[in-house]
Amino acid sequence: MSELILRGGRVIDPANGVDAVLDVLVRDGRIAAVGAQLDGGPEAVIRDVAGCLVVPGLIDAHVHFRDPGFTYKEDLHSGARAALAGGFVRVCCMPNTDPALDTAERVADIVARGKDTGIHIHPVGTITVGRLLEDLAPLREMAAAGAVGFSDDGESTRPEETLRAALHLSTELNLPIMVHCEDPELARGGSMHRGVVSEELGDPGIPAAAEEEYIVRDLRLAAETGGWLHVLHVSTVRGAEMVRAAKAAGTRVTAEVMPHHLTLTDEWVAGRRRFAGEPEPRMILGRVDPNAKVNPPLRPEADALGLVEFIRDGTFDFIATDHAPHAERDKPDELAKAASGMLGLEVAIPTLAEVVRRGDLDWPLVIRKLTSDVAQTLGLPGGTLTPGEPADITVIDTERTWTPTPEEIQSRSKNTPLMGLELRGRAIITIVGGNIRHDVA
Repeated sequence: MSELILRGGRVIDPANGVDAVLDVLVRDGRIAAVGAQLDGGPEAVIRDVAGCLVVPGLIDAHVHFRDPGFTYKEDLHSGARAALAGGFVRVCCMPNTDPALDTAERVADIVARGKDTGIHIHPVGTITVGRLLEDLAPLREMAAAGAVGFSDDGESTRPEETLRAALHLSTELNLPIMVHCEDPELARGGSMHRGVVSEELGDPGIPAAAEEEYIVRDLRLAAETGGWLHVLHVSTVRGAEMVRAAKAAGTRVTAEVMPHHLTLTDEWVAGRRRFAGEPEPRMILGRVDPNAKVNPPLRPEADALGLVEFIRDGTFDFIATDHAPHAERDKPDELAKAASGMLGLEVAIPTLAEVVRRGDLDWPLVIRKLTSDVAQTLGLPGGTLTPGEPADITVIDTERTWTPTPEEIQSRSKNTPLMGLELRGRAIITIVGGNIRHDVA
């Protein structure tokens, strides 16, 4: 369509300081105007979005699309469909694929194939060759091919000299070294957070120190080198406090938090589905739920509630999902044998809506952490409704109720502990380049 008017929604555009009931006019794939009672040509399509949020297309800086090598779980196209269903128009793909994204050619392949998916896909290259945690990968070449950062996500880069070399290069490339912080010895044998619930289930558990001690190490290396460290999926209050202190001391560090670490707790692993801050479970499965096994693990309620403070004060530069699809065969009922990870893209909005409803965040801040802050932090396009920019737009109905089912979920995999639970809040229209790619309005 050449012209589209989104009429009467609450337009939240943090990049331009806009939060008001307005119209958005799209013409020839770009934002033509944002204002009151806008008119288009005689052929303009008008969509009434009163009562909904109209925001820049959401950006997710941390997804796993499993392509190449594990496409039975997800591929670029199924991942793109999941992104669109969740309101996301731009994503950064982690490199734990087979083969790993550790060469310029493999990075360039994702860039090229991503152009045919209907969303914007940016690859993250590995830190080490093969993600084997030893030899430094060709970071300069991957950057030239389109990598937007480097990570061995799923594992910590163990040799200090390798991570130090990567951080030194980050100062030249101005791209982040995105670290998964976990001490493998402290985490060995555990499937969930070490605490009261793990004792109940007879699991050895993963102590919070497994994450926190590697945060300490990596922050020290960042301070020594002056490099850009990005701490992935911080899950404990103490870990966030350390990032905040490092920022205050002048270390170049950025960090992210995930919706599930703000709302779900280790109780979900035991099958007790209670959002943090709620008095009673909404559902009790009566069994262990392998879909609630994630790395870093879901923590106790004190962490889930406490992490919000670090969004408000800017310690967390943005919110990402860590969308981690796994096929049913990867999630057996025996917790120790189940893969870590859960879907994130399609349930991010209703999950974050829980935090807004409990009064800990408001929608303008949530949207900023999903749009302009991601773009500004990582130097990505998008995250704005500025006239003249490509029309990447998400419309969110914060009160829409829906229930994730295997048929409803667009990801190739279905591994979410939210399956079958009535949720409130949904992306109902997703527009990329002026084209409506998702529409359940």
